[in-house]
Order: sequence, then structure tokens, then C-alpha cells
Amino acid sequence: MQPSVLLSVVLPIALAVIMLGLGLSLTWADFQRVARYPRAVTAGLLVQALLLPGAAFGLAHAFGLPPELAVGLVLLAASPGGPTANLFSHLSGGDVALNLTLTAINSLLAIVTVPLLVGLGMSHFMAKDQQIPLQFGKVLSVLLVVLLPVAIGMAIRKKKPEVAARMDKPVKIASAVFLLLVIAGAAYQQRESLSTWFAQVGLATLAFNLISLGVGYAAPRLMKLDQRQSAAIAFEIGIHNGTMAIAVAGTVLGNLNLAIPAAVYSLLMYFTGAAFAAWVKKQTVA
Repeated sequence: MQPSVLLSVVLPIALAVIMLGLGLSLTWADFQRVARYPRAVTAGLLVQALLLPGAAFGLAHAFGLPPELAVGLVLLAASPGGPTANLFSHLSGGDVALNLTLTAINSLLAIVTVPLLVGLGMSHFMAKDQQIPLQFGKVLSVLLVVLLPVAIGMAIRKKKPEVAARMDKPVKIASAVFLLLVIAGAAYQQRESLSTWFAQVGLATLAFNLISLGVGYAAPRLMKLDQRQSAAIAFEIGIHNGTMAIAVAGTVLGNLNLAIPAAVYSLLMYFTGAAFAAWVKKQTVA
């Protein structure tokens, strides 16, 4: 993937707007809800932290991905869920409050989990001379782009709830427009490479997406959680913040080839997410 103004400038702005929108929908009660739903939150965090990275490592080996793409898949697995997960959860009748709680916690945990898992991925898949040192300053800068807008959004909602209510819809629309702009623009700029990317990593990312959704739904059901909580966890686990993964690859690691799995995933997840939401909704009705 080649660098561009779209990826270096528009992408961070898009990520900041998306996370501001998330912050406008969050309150401290979303963090405090952990005590009310300990089993549901624990199930979501365990699948996110343990099973998904394991699936990414396994799929990278199973599909024989080149080292950079294998690490990119691990980076995608380490990225938390995003606002799109909340949208699909809402459409399927899931527990959106639980989604918000998991998104908030996972976004904070990403400060530790993203560098840790990416470091493990590089040490496992790359030769020593290929590995990219994680610079703390750059990691911090990307996480600030993620967390600072969330904090600003939460502060606006707390201090000026009427302003947050007025901002909510325009910010959501702006988030969707920015995200579509980045995805469409990147796809157009890299159009000559798209077929190669899909050939290299398309099946692996599709398998990862489907496994994430399936395990994210099945694990809480096995733990006897209800349908709405299971749907929420499935989308939180199965719909990752690909924008964040691309930003980390380009800004922190300085290697946009690591962003290819996230870019392909971002194109696929809307179709799989919509289909899964329809299936979950049907189960709820049944």
C-alpha cells in the first residue's frame, strides 16, 4: 500500500471524528456497568484478548500469509470494536449498552494490548532484521487520537447534554461520510493492487471475520447469557475498528503493508455484518 494524503491526513481526522461520536454516546455509567454485568463483560473481554489473537495467528499459518500480512492480521485482531459494531448490534436487537461498555473498556485496554500483540506477531512471523521497533511516542500519539476525542465527547455530554444531543446525529453522519471517504478513496488510489490484496489475504480476513462473529456469539451463549447480550458481544468481537488498525500501521509502524488486512476487512465487514445482523434478528424473532 502506498502512502497518500488520504491515509496520512484524512484517516486520522476520520478516526478522531468517529471516536468523538462514540464519546458523545458514553457516560461514566457505561464503565460502572461492569459491576452490573460481570459475566457478560468478562466473556467479551476474554474472547477479545485471548481467542481472537489465537485465531489470527492460526489463520495466518493456515493460509500461509507473508510475514507483513500475518502481522497485519494480528494487528486487526488486537484492535477494539468500534461504532459500527454498536450500529449492527442495534439493528439486530442486541444490548447496545453492553456494546458501549465493551467498546469503552477495550479502547482503554488497547493502550497495552495493541503494542503487546503486535510485538508478539512481529517476533513470531518476522526475521529480526524485518521487525519494526514500536516507538512509544508514536503509539501514544495514535492512542491520543483515539482516546482524547472520546474524553471530549464524554465531557460535552456530561456538561452540556443538550449540546451533545444536537451534535449526536451530525457527528454520526460525518463519521459515516469520513469512513466511506477513506475506504472509497483508498480503494480507488490502490485499485491496481486490490485484486492482489484480495488474492493474498481476502479469504484469511473473511475467515477471521466469520470466526470472530461466530465465536463472539457462541461463547456467551455457552455461558448462558441471554440473546441480546450474546448479540452485543458478537458484534463487539466480530466488527473491529479497522480505521484504527490502518492508522497504527501507517503512523506508528510506518509500514502500510501491515494495513492491507484491515483495509480488505473494512470492505468485507459491512456485508458480513449486515448478513449476521439479519440472522441474529431472525433468531430473536423465532
